[in-house]
Amino acid sequence: MENEEYEGRIKALGIMVVMVIAILIARVGYLQVFDGEYYASLADGNRIRIIPSMAPRGTFYDRNGALLVTNRPGFTVSLLPLTAPVSEDVIERLSQLLHVPVEDIHAKVDAHSGFDPIRIKQDVTSDIVSIIEEQKNLYPGVVIEVQPIRNYILKQEAAHTFGYVSEISDEELERRKDEGYKSGDIIGKFGLEKIYDHELRGENGGEQVEVDVSGKPVQILGIKEPVPGADLYLTIDKNLQMAAEQAVDDQLAMIHASAAAAVVLNPQTGEVLAMVSRPAFDPNLFAHGISTKDWNEINNNPYHPMDNKAITGEYPPGSTFKIVTGTAALAAGKVSPEEKIFDSGHHWIIPKGNADGEALGWLNFTEAMAHSDNVYFYEMGNRLGIDNLEHYARMFGLGKVTGIDLPYEADGLVANRAYKRKVFDDDWYLSETFDAAIGQGFNLVTPLQAAMVMGEIAANGKCYKPHLVNRIMTQDGKIIKEFQPELLSELDVSQNVINLVQTGLHDVTKYGTAARIFAGFPVEIAGKTGTAENSQGRDHGWFVAYGPFDNPTVVVAVIVEQGGYGATSAVPIGRKILEAAFGLNQPAAAPAPANGQAAP
Repeated sequence: MENEEYEGRIKALGIMVVMVIAILIARVGYLQVFDGEYYASLADGNRIRIIPSMAPRGTFYDRNGALLVTNRPGFTVSLLPLTAPVSEDVIERLSQLLHVPVEDIHAKVDAHSGFDPIRIKQDVTSDIVSIIEEQKNLYPGVVIEVQPIRNYILKQEAAHTFGYVSEISDEELERRKDEGYKSGDIIGKFGLEKIYDHELRGENGGEQVEVDVSGKPVQILGIKEPVPGADLYLTIDKNLQMAAEQAVDDQLAMIHASAAAAVVLNPQTGEVLAMVSRPAFDPNLFAHGISTKDWNEINNNPYHPMDNKAITGEYPPGSTFKIVTGTAALAAGKVSPEEKIFDSGHHWIIPKGNADGEALGWLNFTEAMAHSDNVYFYEMGNRLGIDNLEHYARMFGLGKVTGIDLPYEADGLVANRAYKRKVFDDDWYLSETFDAAIGQGFNLVTPLQAAMVMGEIAANGKCYKPHLVNRIMTQDGKIIKEFQPELLSELDVSQNVINLVQTGLHDVTKYGTAARIFAGFPVEIAGKTGTAENSQGRDHGWFVAYGPFDNPTVVVAVIVEQGGYGATSAVPIGRKILEAAFGLNQPAAAPAPANGQAAP
């Protein structure tokens, strides 16, 4: 009886063991068949790490292939916690070595996810690299990455055009995370770097590394080479850019002024050949993380070095606006080219006059343009009225952005009744029309807009969209995009009107307000000076010009903030830029030696 009871217990236990074994076998089979791939990936994740490699950004070249912006190798100190978080001791030690606050390091660690390196400081010196490499036991989890660092060869020159790069901010990362950006990425923050960031970035690569239980790399399982970003071939002429920068700097030093801007473009294509804004900054400071000292120096400068005054500076156009007023008066039939108007020193309705109280007597249209006679153009404003002036100003493209491929372009302002009513809740007065007719009052333009107005006259009424990039190419020579001249608009005026304005502007440089500076200039040009009143100090000086007169390929616009009369502050800069554009300041070639002898 006892044996039967014992055998029953053994049989029940055996059945239970068999059932447990069957369940275990079934579970193992399920895991192998249905979840095998999932658990295999988890296992690989415990022993395989992806270490990314940053792609170099695309290179900038000028219109002739000269190098402008490139990359150089630099060392970056990063954290790569493969098996465990980096200890507080290591963070403290790293903070002292790199002079990076502990809280900044913690912020980077807290914002980090995944297995990508946590980049703490870029472009460190070789002595820091040596310390970390020689004392690896003191810096577990700290690695040195060799990364491409942006190199702006010209430093401050063309800084506002090229822009700069820097690490993506948390706010921007949140906005652009759907575009594939990650914490620590370097992106374009300003200028062309910002506008063409997507094309310039390239595609990051990396290494697939097997590590042991301590996190030490065992072997490289695979490598994906980074794909460099596309290159930009610009419309900028490096030599002309450097000459324009030098001309501006020399003049500012001579007249003790601190801010200026210049734009040089081809009126037949819209290609920007040079762009200058002063004061400037060195974009290399941002490429490896700008210091507090350098940032404070830039940020506290009262003349705002970070502003690209060529496209964001809004100034009263002064007498350069007489190009618009003159075109409007002729096109609307408010004056004939031959009609003479008497300048007694002030207008007969409202006693507004010329600078320094000049009285120039009887003047026809081209004479008034050449001498920039205020009284004559007050009368043009009187005959046209503010509504007509507004119409023609907008026809020239004023009061809106040009669409240039740079960020933060200002739209300027066209004087008009609606604006005054909206802002000041007041009626429009005739005296304000007089002011508008000579580029004062509510009128505001950027230097680029001033260049575009002159360019439309130079190109017989055609307005081409300004641009800074000729083509975008991969590094193996494949063209991604090529930019062609884009006609935006045409002046709705007769060619005869344009010819009359061109003649008046040509006379400016022959016997008018710019004649003294351009005496003996070997290329026929047209120009217009301007002096814009400034309530904050000295007047701003303007000069716009184009040449050669018969076949214009170059337009120049220059403004000198608080430079005084345009004829003395801006015109000298314009002349030097035109000399460089036409190759007039190049050293003469040595004469060919006689009888085939080599020159000494």
